[in-house]
Amino acid sequence: MKYHRLGDYIREVNVRNRELKVTQLLGLSIEKRFIPSIANTIGTDMAGYKVVRRGQFAYVPVTSRNGEKITVAQLEDCDEAIISQAYTVFEVVDCEKLLPQYLMMWFRRPEFDRYARFHSHGSAREVFDWDELCDVQLPVPSIERQREIVSEYETLTRRIRLNEQMIEKLEATAQTLYRHTFVDNIDKQNLPQGWHITTLGEVVDSYSKTHKFNKNKLIFLNTSDVLDGKILLHDYSEIETMPGQAKKEIANGDILFSEIRPANKRFALVREEHPEDFVVSTKLMVLRTKKNKYEYNNHKVYFYLTLPEVLDDLQKQADGSSGTFPQITFEGNIREREVTIADEKTENEWGYFLSIYYKYKWGKEQENEQLTELQSLLLAKMGQ
Repeated sequence: MKYHRLGDYIREVNVRNRELKVTQLLGLSIEKRFIPSIANTIGTDMAGYKVVRRGQFAYVPVTSRNGEKITVAQLEDCDEAIISQAYTVFEVVDCEKLLPQYLMMWFRRPEFDRYARFHSHGSAREVFDWDELCDVQLPVPSIERQREIVSEYETLTRRIRLNEQMIEKLEATAQTLYRHTFVDNIDKQNLPQGWHITTLGEVVDSYSKTHKFNKNKLIFLNTSDVLDGKILLHDYSEIETMPGQAKKEIANGDILFSEIRPANKRFALVREEHPEDFVVSTKLMVLRTKKNKYEYNNHKVYFYLTLPEVLDDLQKQADGSSGTFPQITFEGNIREREVTIADEKTENEWGYFLSIYYKYKWGKEQENEQLTELQSLLLAKMGQ
């Protein structure tokens, strides 16, 4: 396949917000998307900010702070916005020769990131400048073939977004139902028959048994290996077992919940499909439901602990803790939290609902992982 110099297809754009007509301020993320800016602009003259319009691109020339990613994105969700003067804005010269969407696909390839990092230069900070970007070589098939490639990719993207929207709506519905049943209409002095208030400490234990290390190798999960309900199997570490290592055992149904910065959503529920030879960091709480008279299953404990308002409250408590990192503990922040136990019928119905809820949610998340893998394959084929 013949490769072409990118600089023959793009040009730099330098339009400033002189008349202050554009007010939407955006930034760029390493996920290669435009995002709302969090910069403090009070008292800032916005006339010098650059204007970027739909279909145009922006990138950050400085690469030394981004790990292995090059921060570049195409504006697609609004007609125009303003961005920092530190960004470089550019556009495709002729969209009948190079589709902007096709070019953005090329920028998403890991090979592009590696190329740009390798060709970055500088002492105090590394920069991938405009000339280096223009020297990038990429295949430019016929415009018809470009449209086919983009269509395949965007079909997968739309399916992923649809699944994400369905998950968000389902989460919102489940949270509303939970609050209506167990929070908003609860009068502690006048509970329905068979209902009572208890603490999480009566429902779950913090399990801290150190692994016996009866295998030569184990899969070690740190706090960074769990995120928002997912155990990141592709990021785990395989460790050699050594006597005396402080690594905790886990089992199917356990709730993993990080002691550090609750708002970062480092939590997950261990499921049957996960390997049996996991051990976890001592900074991950391992919460296990007790076998007692309460009909309070692990799904409900996990659902409660991951409610936005509960995470916010735990984060506030962590911020008030002493030490280098905002941190919570089971004894100090989890054990005494009050929860409502309904009558047996209501608890069983809620437990059944949650089992269906998580099965559907995890199924959609797994489907998105597979769709994302297909996207990666499409991106890989662009260079073949």
